[in-house]
Amino acid sequence: MTIVFQLVVFALITTSSILLISVPVVFASPNGWLSNKNIVFCGTSLWIGLVFLMSILNTLIS
Repeated sequence: MTIVFQLVVFALITTSSILLISVPVVFASPNGWLSNKNIVFCGTSLWIGLVFLMSILNTLIS
């Protein structure tokens, strides 16, 4: 169970890093938001899901 928790934390850190770089690039590029908003929404949804999964796993481990 601890390995699963560590993998979820790693996935959350990776997703956060990718969103930290990609979201400002999407907003700065011309017509970037119109063509890439689905990708940003999917990444944000993945990040929120990982936060909830990490909190659930944290309660099971503690």
